[in-house]
Amino acid sequence: MDRNSSDEDDDHQTLIHQNDTKHLPHQLPAGTSPTSRARSAFHIEDLESQIRRRFKLNFNKWYLVAVLLPLLIIVIYFSTDTRSLFSTDNFSLRFDSVTDRMKESELRALNLLNQQQSLLLSTWNRMFVDNNVSGVQFDDIKAALLDQISLNRNIQQVLLSPHRTGNLSAELGNATVSDPTFGGYGFDRCRKVDQRFSERKTIEWKPQSNKFLFAICVSGQMSNHLICLEKHMFFAALLNRVLVIPSSKVDHQYSRVLDIEHINTCLGREVVITFEKFMETKRNHPHIDKFVCYFSSPQPCYLDEEHIKKLKALGLSMGKLEAPWKEDTKKPSKKTVQDLEATFKGDDDVIAIGDVFYADVESEWVMQPGGPIAHKCKTLIEPSKLILLTAERFIQTFLGKNYIALHFRRHGFLKFCNAKTPSCFYPIPQAADCITRMVERANTPVIYLSTDAAESETGLLQSLIVVDGKIVPLVKRPHHESAEKWDALLYRRGLEGDSQVEAMLDKTICAMSSVFIGASGSTFTEDILRLRKDWGSASLCDEYLCQGEEPNFIAGNE
Repeated sequence: MDRNSSDEDDDHQTLIHQNDTKHLPHQLPAGTSPTSRARSAFHIEDLESQIRRRFKLNFNKWYLVAVLLPLLIIVIYFSTDTRSLFSTDNFSLRFDSVTDRMKESELRALNLLNQQQSLLLSTWNRMFVDNNVSGVQFDDIKAALLDQISLNRNIQQVLLSPHRTGNLSAELGNATVSDPTFGGYGFDRCRKVDQRFSERKTIEWKPQSNKFLFAICVSGQMSNHLICLEKHMFFAALLNRVLVIPSSKVDHQYSRVLDIEHINTCLGREVVITFEKFMETKRNHPHIDKFVCYFSSPQPCYLDEEHIKKLKALGLSMGKLEAPWKEDTKKPSKKTVQDLEATFKGDDDVIAIGDVFYADVESEWVMQPGGPIAHKCKTLIEPSKLILLTAERFIQTFLGKNYIALHFRRHGFLKFCNAKTPSCFYPIPQAADCITRMVERANTPVIYLSTDAAESETGLLQSLIVVDGKIVPLVKRPHHESAEKWDALLYRRGLEGDSQVEAMLDKTICAMSSVFIGASGSTFTEDILRLRKDWGSASLCDEYLCQGEEPNFIAGNE
């Protein structure tokens, strides 16, 4: 809408009034000349034009601001969550959440610190109260200290957890918390024992093909017979003779549990033969030329009349049993290689020396890992290939690589152990405590149980082996099921149910374990320990059940 001239005049006067209130026309002082009035009028017009230019410039600036300001507000609105700028509830909740997490973490850290204090005190007491610290105990101390370092690391992680915010917390955690198991500080307290096979003391077994040593083993069960057979091999090597494996008609059927041909392969020559092959060599007229008994009592060669009759029933003929020295199975004396060579060496084609299970001959030499005879294998006496493969299939099916094997001998063991000092028969709760400590030490998830114990005993034992609130399962070999294939090799060959095959299978599974707990005084356990040494699977944690402890209760004698 257009403005008229009178309005403009009013505006002019108003502007003049605002800019020059001191010299209004009607307030000119007296004596002012017309020339002065004309000059004043000119100045008024010039001022008006300046004011008009300034007003136009200011008007353009405000117009620009009025246009840009809404655009700026729109950009800020869409690029910023304005609600978060003014939200106090969210900040309050977040602060409360962090506070709660910090309180919870601090309580957990205090609990862990309490555990660390108790364990460090226990380690301190074990380290300094007993001055006689063995190598294994020293390894335990090192492992315990590393456990505390790991526990300390967990405490750091707990305290750090409330403050984890993206990459910053990750960088902080990596910078302040280190894992002691890395950087060369790793330590396996149940690591494998270095058997130093290259340092073995050995002899060569190079027999004369027509000279034989007839093996005789009658003491105890299969485990005893295997130890007896191993000693016979040592004797045969010293005397340069081929060893004749006993017939299954008077002894165990060794071919079902042992790989006989494996022995010959390891030595690269024929050093052992079966009884059947021996009969063929002698054209079914075998004769023992000299029967020289290692033991003289309780009876010569540790043979009773019944066993001698069985030998003769095989077609063997023999002379009188002779005893070159006084040697008792109950109190065997130490013998040397020179003693054996001087007593048993000769030119007779076939000799026999009777049962040598109790013989004490160069024990350190005979019992060393790999045995006393030079060969190219890990061990000479080992399970048959079928049993080895079946054991591996069982382990793959039920156990996995990391497991403890427990030989828990109970049947007939109570009276046997209580006749010894100290006794080796432990109450179930005490045995469970010992086993639990080993599980914690070895950090294994499962236990293979080889036992003759009743279900009432194994059931109680199972319920008492608990680590971190979880029961550690005891796994026994199940009976044959057609749906399971791990034992198919034995089943197809009619070996399923054979007590000696099953015993050797148990030994093999135990010998392959990460850690082995044996029964003190059991030859079954001793044969497992032999296999573990020879195979290189022996662990620093291998021990007898509750080794170093006495039973907390012992029954009286009859």
